[in-house]
Amino acid sequence: MERARILVADDKENILRLFARFLGDGYELTTAADGGAALALVASREFDVVVTDLRMPVVDGFEVLRAVKARSPSTEVVMMTAYATVQDAVRAMKQGAYDYLEKPFDPDDAMLVIARALERRRLGIAPAPGPEEGPYGFHNLVGRSAPMVEAYRLLDQASRLDITVLITGETGTGKELAARAVHYHSARRERRFVPVNCGALPQDLVESELFGHARGSFTGAVGMKPGLFEEADGGTMFLDEIGELPLAVQVKLNRALQEKEIRRVGDTRAQPVDVRVIAATHRDLRAEAAAGRFREDLFYRLNVFPVRLPPLRERREDVPLLAAHFLEKHARALRRPVSSIEPDALQALAGHAWPGNVRELENAIERAVALAAGASIALVDLPEEVQTTGDPGGVPAELLARMPYKEAVELARDRVSREYLAALMRDHEGNVTRAAAHAGMERESLHRLLKRFGVRSEDFKKR
Repeated sequence: MERARILVADDKENILRLFARFLGDGYELTTAADGGAALALVASREFDVVVTDLRMPVVDGFEVLRAVKARSPSTEVVMMTAYATVQDAVRAMKQGAYDYLEKPFDPDDAMLVIARALERRRLGIAPAPGPEEGPYGFHNLVGRSAPMVEAYRLLDQASRLDITVLITGETGTGKELAARAVHYHSARRERRFVPVNCGALPQDLVESELFGHARGSFTGAVGMKPGLFEEADGGTMFLDEIGELPLAVQVKLNRALQEKEIRRVGDTRAQPVDVRVIAATHRDLRAEAAAGRFREDLFYRLNVFPVRLPPLRERREDVPLLAAHFLEKHARALRRPVSSIEPDALQALAGHAWPGNVRELENAIERAVALAAGASIALVDLPEEVQTTGDPGGVPAELLARMPYKEAVELARDRVSREYLAALMRDHEGNVTRAAAHAGMERESLHRLLKRFGVRSEDFKKR
């Protein structure tokens, strides 16, 4: 079998040697000592995966990415970035990069990312949409974790099928955003998307709001009024928090879905409507039906194509990406010169439980952008409840136990790394050169680690 062709571009010789050690035997590996050499190689031959550093002199990783995608759109590109430039990696992914590696990285993690990229190349999966469609998978949804990739797959399938969809998930997980994504990728995209918060409709006017009413059908009905179903004709109606609908209205909604027609309140005539319904709820509708609080027949009619959006605690690896996305969004909206997040602040964000999910995270970032004194969000800019959970010691044991093993270990590893670096600097009185030699690493690598974990060598120098 022909070996996969991989190009690695980096202006650091030690990085190229590292890749040669763990990729040299199983792959056809080519290395480039700078961006210019990478461009020449990309122009002359095709690779399966290109791994490139973001920051290189003269020709940077963005130029390499554009050149690769121009010549071979199916070639997957993995970016390498220092901790302080994760936002640049996010921007690269918006431009078509598959994934990124944060330096310093574990060779096993790099191997896993490259293996996934090769599998994606082998299967011929279409590259992620461009900036106008969202950075990581489907429309404006953000995240690249396994649960979100599965959600993207289902939402993409739903958009191709003109059937009823039921989106479930906790409050703040982005159910309306997912519904809009399905609509705008469907054949109905040219017609209206009508969102309805069922819990916000007045109980005595729910039926009238949805189906309309005839003149004189009740006190105050001085004229005929079309309902929201008629407004959505030809398009999509999004029924958010559908579990809040009164049982009497559920009966009429079930009939409308079955017969594809509605009858205004007080009217004897039915009229056809062509509406695609997407419903959403944070409740367990199956349990609600068993308890008699939701009609079982309506549940089965809604549950044709179920899609579950995971809570943020189940996809913690997406927190840095979401944080960078919201940072860019709110810095632009508030016209604030904030462009990065300090390492200890990012650690706090990753350690928080986020009971309010993505919505809570966005609110925290918006607040931090408004409060930031400089170009970076600092730990002190975050809400107090977020500041106290950045260290694994501040995460309750029961929460750690509910996390996937790898994520819990990563949180603990970060704490140990920070403690080790502080002790290392203390033993060598802040001398980075001596400390790096003792630790068996290059001085530049130690500098990156110190910056990542917020350990300042000058704090340990003798006064």
